Amino acid sequence: MRTSDSATDTHCPYCALQCGMRLRPEPGGATVAVEERADFPVNRGALCGKGRTAPAVLSSRVRLTRPLVRTHAGQLEPATWEEALDAVAEGLARTGRTHGPDAVGVFGGGGLTNEKAYALGKFARVALRTSQIDYNGRFCMSSAAAAHQRAFGLDRGLPFPLADIPRTGCVILVGSNLAETMPPALRYLTELKANGGTLIVIDPRRTRTAEQADLHLAPRPGTDLALALGLLHLIVAEGRTDEEFIAARTTGWEEARAAAMAHWPELVERITGIPVPRLREAVAMFCAPESAMVLTARGPEQQSKGTDTVGAWINLCLATGRAGRPLSGYGCLTGQGNGQGGREHGQKADQLPGYRKLTDPAARAHVAGVWGVDPDSLPGPGRSAYELLDALGTDVKALLLMGSNPVVSAPRAGHVEDRIRSLDFLAVADVVISETAALADVVLPVTQWAEETGTTTNLEGRVLLRRRALTPPPGVRSDLDVLHGLAARLGVEKGFPTEPEEVFEELRRASAGGPADYSGITYARIEAEQGVFWPCPESPEGSEGSERSGGSAGTERLFLDRFATDDGRARFVAVSHRDAAEVPDADYPLLLTTGRVVAQYQSGAQTRRVDELNAAAPGPFVELHPRLAARIGVVDGSPLAVTSRRGRAVAPARITDTIRADTVFMPFHWPGEGRANTLTNPALDPTSRMPEFKVCAVRVEPA
Repeated sequence: MRTSDSATDTHCPYCALQCGMRLRPEPGGATVAVEERADFPVNRGALCGKGRTAPAVLSSRVRLTRPLVRTHAGQLEPATWEEALDAVAEGLARTGRTHGPDAVGVFGGGGLTNEKAYALGKFARVALRTSQIDYNGRFCMSSAAAAHQRAFGLDRGLPFPLADIPRTGCVILVGSNLAETMPPALRYLTELKANGGTLIVIDPRRTRTAEQADLHLAPRPGTDLALALGLLHLIVAEGRTDEEFIAARTTGWEEARAAAMAHWPELVERITGIPVPRLREAVAMFCAPESAMVLTARGPEQQSKGTDTVGAWINLCLATGRAGRPLSGYGCLTGQGNGQGGREHGQKADQLPGYRKLTDPAARAHVAGVWGVDPDSLPGPGRSAYELLDALGTDVKALLLMGSNPVVSAPRAGHVEDRIRSLDFLAVADVVISETAALADVVLPVTQWAEETGTTTNLEGRVLLRRRALTPPPGVRSDLDVLHGLAARLGVEKGFPTEPEEVFEELRRASAGGPADYSGITYARIEAEQGVFWPCPESPEGSEGSERSGGSAGTERLFLDRFATDDGRARFVAVSHRDAAEVPDADYPLLLTTGRVVAQYQSGAQTRRVDELNAAAPGPFVELHPRLAARIGVVDGSPLAVTSRRGRAVAPARITDTIRADTVFMPFHWPGEGRANTLTNPALDPTSRMPEFKVCAVRVEPA
């Protein structure tokens, strides 16, 4: 590993905060040290343990440095890059020739830079001519995205900067444990309280975040929709609606109000387990100040009714006039590092760059013009992420996978692993031998965050620039190099540059005029302004903003003048509670919910290779209430089996009174017998196609 001569300002490779950090060469130049960047406005210098230890994964001890090709004997053996790329191109081309282009699939990741996500989507549609592309961000915030689109006409995780949160009057935080998932962001909530604001946390567990709350509501998993409807019922009944705002800036209120009024408080108490007085307390806290926000995360979103659930929380904001106004609104706390930008620029099954719809003829014509292809040659929408994984080995017979580890992260993971094993051909580009890469026919070692330049878009919609600080080890190439080499072997000699800034310049043109318009953003602007908020169209020559390298000022806060719908009004959506896809019964009497711990990240493919993080979180566990533990006869630390209709997992019991007695919790970072996603239910939301990770029926017993 060779470093640059001086310190480099860049960003953390993990969550969607994209915390600013500085990498400085250590004596001898073999490693880098992480330093704080107090000037970066998102984290103001604060870093969690994952960010501080991120350079550990750069070590050649834990990462891939040579391509691997599976031999006839069944072993992965080192190969040259030419051999590996030839094998991948031939495997994909052979499948396409034999079974048609849609027999070839592409699966991306929410950690890929905007440049790589853009190039991957273009590669699928231009070089492979396949419709079968999606990414693991479908598992992250697609329900919130769908609800955002439906209500506001535009999806950006937060329509306001994080800095607004401490200045509002009340925050309802639904299904988020910021203290463990995004620790540097917890300061925004502590500052909110220090400023006199109030915090309501909704979570079946009394997490470290819930302990900060003025009011903690612990609903039964899968009942967040009923809870939001019950609160709206009380807001109407108590005369707390903002009728002037509703009349001036919304549509659909009568239908939404009627749906909410069918969810009277006593019914909601029976469904959620939350007493009526606590519901009234929440309404009073939310409605008392002039401004308020609702922020959701995976808890309400990763459900088979996630889009409607988020829609119900948006209705709460609209009914009280807490949207499209300063210091108020609905926002989603995006999870993955580039979960926002990853879906904006073409690696999602139904979208083209600039967040354009693949079914829109004008969008197809614009993007095809930038790409230099016939619009009619672009395939239509393909399968969503889980549906694509479920089709492997049957309809989809070859797969190129970048930046994801579905053997651990996908719902019904045992079934997904079987589907992956049944493929005719699998190629994986990754930085480590993940559990999925270990099954591949070809593994391509690619560069990491500190070894490449590229942009990401954080949870605020702020486009950021990661700068290359290190020279990658010999034998490692970037994902852009991989796509360039494969495209050339598939007969597409031009259109896949390897320089990130050249790709970004093309992305700017492709996104121009789209909902996520990046055309006014340049690398120079991002660096000069600590990130640029989209939409940021290119300014006409001589107009305001042209001094900023040709772009407008960007859009830090959305919807203050109008919403992004055709008529400029936000749309209420009438929704009603319905049960989760699985409810407890005699065979599976409990509910399982899943989540993260502070020291690990996503499937753990990288963080499980860091000694300091493993010492803090060495393995899976099952969290359960003391009454449940006593009833089944387990003690703290003893092995506990959790069984669902999809499989069985075993992990040590962790007994705590911070969880509901009818619920157990497992983190999802580990493979093997403690793999939580062996149990989870792939039931899909009908709109977002997000699986129901957050609730399924299980039984538990001593192992």
